[in-house]
Amino acid sequence: MNEPREPRFQWSQPVTALIDLLNDGSFPNRPPGALLARAGDPGEIVQVGSHVASNTPVYLVQFHELCVVGCLEEEIVPRQLLP
Repeated sequence: MNEPREPRFQWSQPVTALIDLLNDGSFPNRPPGALLARAGDPGEIVQVGSHVASNTPVYLVQFHELCVVGCLEEEIVPRQLLP
């Protein structure tokens, strides 16, 4: 079994969505394929976890008042790094 990869981002860190984030069917009360956050939307990491099977970090990011989305490192960037 592989060791879990260390997360690059931290809890409460401000981030920005790099791509449009769509519902993959796991977000309740929204149809599959619904837009959850647009590329460029600001958010804040509210929890850091990991995907057990792949040992990769998963971040719960609050983009809007009631919209918390699970994101991979490839889908977000620290807010201060964008121009």
